[in-house]
Amino acid sequence: MTTTDTTSREEFTAMWRRQQPAWHAAVAFVWLAAVVVTVVDDPGPYGRVPSLALLGLMAAAYLGLGVRAMAHENVAFAVAYHVVVWSALLAIQWVDPGTQSWLLFFALFPQLWAMLPARWATIATVVVVTAFSLVRWAQLEFDRDSATEILISGTISMGLSLSLGLFINRIITEAESRAETIDELRATQDRLATAERVRGVHEERERLSREIHDTLAQGFTSVVALSRAADAALARGDLVAARDRLALIEATASDNLDEARLIVAELTPGHLQSRTLVEAVERLGATVETASGVPTDVRVEGDPVPLGGTAEVVILRTAQEALSNVRRHSGAAHVGVTLTYADPLRVVLEVRDDGVGFDTAGARSGFGLDGLFARAAEVGGAVDVRSRPGAGTTLRLEVPR
Repeated sequence: MTTTDTTSREEFTAMWRRQQPAWHAAVAFVWLAAVVVTVVDDPGPYGRVPSLALLGLMAAAYLGLGVRAMAHENVAFAVAYHVVVWSALLAIQWVDPGTQSWLLFFALFPQLWAMLPARWATIATVVVVTAFSLVRWAQLEFDRDSATEILISGTISMGLSLSLGLFINRIITEAESRAETIDELRATQDRLATAERVRGVHEERERLSREIHDTLAQGFTSVVALSRAADAALARGDLVAARDRLALIEATASDNLDEARLIVAELTPGHLQSRTLVEAVERLGATVETASGVPTDVRVEGDPVPLGGTAEVVILRTAQEALSNVRRHSGAAHVGVTLTYADPLRVVLEVRDDGVGFDTAGARSGFGLDGLFARAAEVGGAVDVRSRPGAGTTLRLEVPR
């Protein structure tokens, strides 16, 4: 459970158990009142002893069966208890027609509905009221003049007993149903929370995959390319060029080390530390031109404005990915990078090359372009890639301001 190990159903059962002492006290009070009335009232034709003995039997039945039935241990205890107590009360009515033990109705009828299922309690109520009405009529020697009075009295008693019992049962049923509904809602919340955590883990893994691809993987690619260039320079005996390539390798490795630390710390990308987005893109273009020898022209149109860390990260990562693809796959002789702020609603990045191009309808592999589309969607932007074999490639990113 989200907040507690106890279900609403268990809480409902515990509430019922807490109320049982009050039920026991009420039964004891009503039973004691019936005993007092029997002692002080005029005795019946058989004296007080039979009535008091039957009241004692009812008390014993409650202690032996009723308490367990009230705790809902087993419905058999409830059936046995009510057979005993109603039979005893009916016998009291038979041996003492003027008895006031009907006071026990105030305890016994509620017990019917508290201990038995609604259908059984309904049947028992009808049987009990009918039985007492017949005993009263028999005591009046089946007088026809009294039949109407007994019928009306019995009908009213049965109607009130059934209405009150069914009403109480409905309230209890609604409470139980709500408790079960709450438990289902809690279980659903737990499942949704689990699914949300799983989705969060998945999204974080995707984010880290994109970060690693856009920074470390590309940096290592540059290190490999520069090391090969340095090796070629050494083979030619060009120590100056070799030293330049080694210096670039050191700088690239240092930048990637910084990126790795920033990824772990979830900070802004290293290229944006202490510099603007325009400066970062210009530095990126210069680095690509130095490492690959491909002329890279970076232009800015309009007045640059701050976009916030997330949008600028998306633009920078897109430029990194596009230039990395140009360097590795295009065979281009020239690359143009344009960062446009002229539109008041959006900032546009375009990376164009005159390389071999590719079929945009073909299958893609890796994280590169998929990562760009995912990043753009996160900030409400869009990526468009236009290319065809032999005609170069243009990648266009639009990010809202």
